[in-house]
Amino acid sequence: MMMTGASHNMIVPDDEFQSPRVITPFPAPKLSHLPMFQGGHKESLYWGTYRPQVYFGVRARTPQSLVAGLMWLGDEKEDGKHAMRHFCENSEDLKSFGWKEHNGIDFGRQELFEQDMILETSFVKSKEGSLGYGGDWSVRINLINKGLNDEVKRTVQLFFYIADEGGNVLNLGKDVLDLKETSLLASGSRADVGSWQMHLISQSQDHLETHYCGFKTPDIVNLSDLVQKNLAENKSGRLQLSDTSEDSSSIYVFQISTTTQSTIDIAFVSGIRGDTSDVEQRIRSLTGSPLSSLLEEKHVAFDAKFKECFHLSEKLDSETMMVGKAAIGNMLGGIGYFYGQSKVQVPTSTQLQAKSEQEFLLYWPAELYTAVPSRPNFPRGFLWDEGFHQLLVWRWDFRITLEIVGNWLDLMNIDGWIPREQVLGDEALSKMPKEYVVQIPSNGNPPTLLLVIHDLINGIRAEKFNKEDGDEILSFLDLAFVRLDAWFQWFNTSQKGKEMGSYFWHGRDSLTNRYLNPQSLSSGLDDYPRASHPTEDERHVDLRCWMYLAADCMNSIIEFLGEKDKPASVDYRSTVNLLSDFNLLNQMHYDHDLGAYLDFGNHTEDVRLVWKEVTGEDGRVSRELVRETFGKPELRLVPHIGYVSFFPFMFRIIPPASSILEKQLDLISSRSTVWSDYGLLSLGKTSSLYMTYNNEHEAPYWRGPIWMNMNYMILSSLHHYSIVDGPYMAKARTIYEELRSNLIRNVVRNYDETGYIWEHYDQTKGTGEGARVFTGWSALILLIMSEEYPLF
Repeated sequence: MMMTGASHNMIVPDDEFQSPRVITPFPAPKLSHLPMFQGGHKESLYWGTYRPQVYFGVRARTPQSLVAGLMWLGDEKEDGKHAMRHFCENSEDLKSFGWKEHNGIDFGRQELFEQDMILETSFVKSKEGSLGYGGDWSVRINLINKGLNDEVKRTVQLFFYIADEGGNVLNLGKDVLDLKETSLLASGSRADVGSWQMHLISQSQDHLETHYCGFKTPDIVNLSDLVQKNLAENKSGRLQLSDTSEDSSSIYVFQISTTTQSTIDIAFVSGIRGDTSDVEQRIRSLTGSPLSSLLEEKHVAFDAKFKECFHLSEKLDSETMMVGKAAIGNMLGGIGYFYGQSKVQVPTSTQLQAKSEQEFLLYWPAELYTAVPSRPNFPRGFLWDEGFHQLLVWRWDFRITLEIVGNWLDLMNIDGWIPREQVLGDEALSKMPKEYVVQIPSNGNPPTLLLVIHDLINGIRAEKFNKEDGDEILSFLDLAFVRLDAWFQWFNTSQKGKEMGSYFWHGRDSLTNRYLNPQSLSSGLDDYPRASHPTEDERHVDLRCWMYLAADCMNSIIEFLGEKDKPASVDYRSTVNLLSDFNLLNQMHYDHDLGAYLDFGNHTEDVRLVWKEVTGEDGRVSRELVRETFGKPELRLVPHIGYVSFFPFMFRIIPPASSILEKQLDLISSRSTVWSDYGLLSLGKTSSLYMTYNNEHEAPYWRGPIWMNMNYMILSSLHHYSIVDGPYMAKARTIYEELRSNLIRNVVRNYDETGYIWEHYDQTKGTGEGARVFTGWSALILLIMSEEYPLF
């Protein structure tokens, strides 16, 4: 049977057919069900700022949660209307925004810079006196004049909402229009937290005016539109909510009209039983001066833990330290909780044949606790990004890392495949380009989660954990092994090349004429140039190195657990030996003339985009850029030097005494190739595709701009080769120190000028580009500051 969705058609298997393998969960106990993630750990993480896609939002880690959030009216636009700030936008509407501090558990402080004011939002949790699961929490909103004159105050229209995703009816406070005597905004009851109340306390109630509206359906995605439609001018000409609600409302929006230089506290208390004096005491402890004291206590603790975790040199200036704190604060503050079903392309092998690309299968309903690359642009889970995220997070709280890794591995299907982008729930879907929603089960993504696991194992070896914590990590790995083994086997079979020890990223379009060089989205490097004509003869040097890392990690787990009879799909020791064979690597991928490692495939350099008249299905003629090949492609090494060329260096396969290492160091430090004063370029200036568009609209992405994750990996290996015995130690040290200094200086300069850590940086000027608040793997700048690198 067929069901039609908004933009795709969902195929629903008939009862007589067995569920297709691609949507069948992996048959092993879920890692999220491990005892270490239950009890106090689970309750301590129940509530949080787990809605990274909005400027400020709170929810619980449960599918049908109570959800709270903040909106406000921004500056007046050219059409005379005010923008409603709600979902994070990658625009210049806000001067900047982001978490200054966040501990990932029960505290965070964020600053949002409007054109003429600062909104400071703080979040804190308290279990003291609460009988509700997850405890109580409070939000403080400080409204600060940005101008020099604090006496001149402007009116601010805030909208704070509470919604029940499960549709439970909420109760409106009796005196919500006059909060001078009572502070109750709303109340309700749920199975998870019991009876609850939400209260508002203003420290300057003389300037406070409140209004409300209520809706039956908690449509969070379109909430800002609903609120704007509900707003109307009152007799004074001010915009005001209607003070009405639909019957059985499950969402209430409260308009708080106040001024700058004021403070609003909103307290949520749960598990309420008969004694009202107890509730009043809990509200007092979460508002006013007690809340100020609690926030200061959390701030001091954050600073202390920051110093303990990252050991930054006292020589670093205050601006650099501020960027380091913003890096970890935004990383932890960007962790979200998502629930929903992925859309998966119908495999050709299934009995359910797709009639078009618009047809899909639904993955099983799943939850995901994960960090995100960027709140405005990418507020969802990305598989290869997450490994880089967790290199930073585990140094703050390894239990958060283990649970996030476990959540990702729980998304594995019976074949060992994990969808690379997780678009779970309506809010995540609303921020996702439609063409990327459906996941393709033949496509992978770099297994960076194994980079983290390898790092944790080496952390145990280096005695960075006490015995109890080390045992906890090992118990996680013991249960995770069967999933990790299946994941490796999926890569080792589905992505293997024709030659022994070769691999290539599946998913490149061999038929398209719309791209100058068909993309390799599954590699994570998108438009980085590969062979001009995709075939199964390709050999991708980056994937070969990822497979070496994966095999080495799996072998380390087996050795470390001390279980020789651990059931494994492959002989990992033999695979490690094969993929670390330096001579074989050089035979397959090394170009002696260029002194570089390269991909291999069916390639010609004589490919161009040309304008042509194209007749569409409707008979209309249009001019489009299409690809034309002017030379005959042949099987050869692909002569593009860039990040891919340095993967054997990144993974330290090159012996420290090899002359090839010296050539790698020369390439890295060559200004005519990838070196700049701001970091290493993603593609060398010598490449024919350096800074070229891939089609009419797609600007160069991995064809020149500077990316932090790859710079971090290269810097890590420069550090390695500068301390292991060999003839090029001094040369590696010199390059290491200069590259590290360049990266830190440029990121700090951009943060000082813009208030953001960026997705990537311009290859000629070093200016931040792409997504704002990309913290994300750009937050690895903190590990660069602290000189913390993964060991292989």
